[in-house]
Amino acid sequence: MVEQSPGGMLSHSVYFALDDNSDAAVASLVADCKEYLSGHPGTVFFAAGTLAEEFNREVNVRDFDVVLLLVFKDRAAHDTYQDSPRHGQFLDKQSENWKTVRVFDAYV
Repeated sequence: MVEQSPGGMLSHSVYFALDDNSDAAVASLVADCKEYLSGHPGTVFFAAGTLAEEFNREVNVRDFDVVLLLVFKDRAAHDTYQDSPRHGQFLDKQSENWKTVRVFDAYV
């Protein structure tokens, strides 16, 4: 396996499955992702959205309600984001409704 430099960009993808996955709860999580998790220093890309229902092939993973996609310029920016007060506020406000959370971090 080829190792990439820890000095490269870091992709941070988070897939949320909710206990209450009503339209209102899903919209609330997406809105809070945008409010609390966007605009952090060192963010190269940010997006938050919902499962694309129309994609239902064998290869499509469909066991989530909301996705958060971030690319940071480097690991240091990611680590600063993780420790930020806004990230903590997001966790405090939304985590009680999470059935599962899967996080995928990769150097890109």
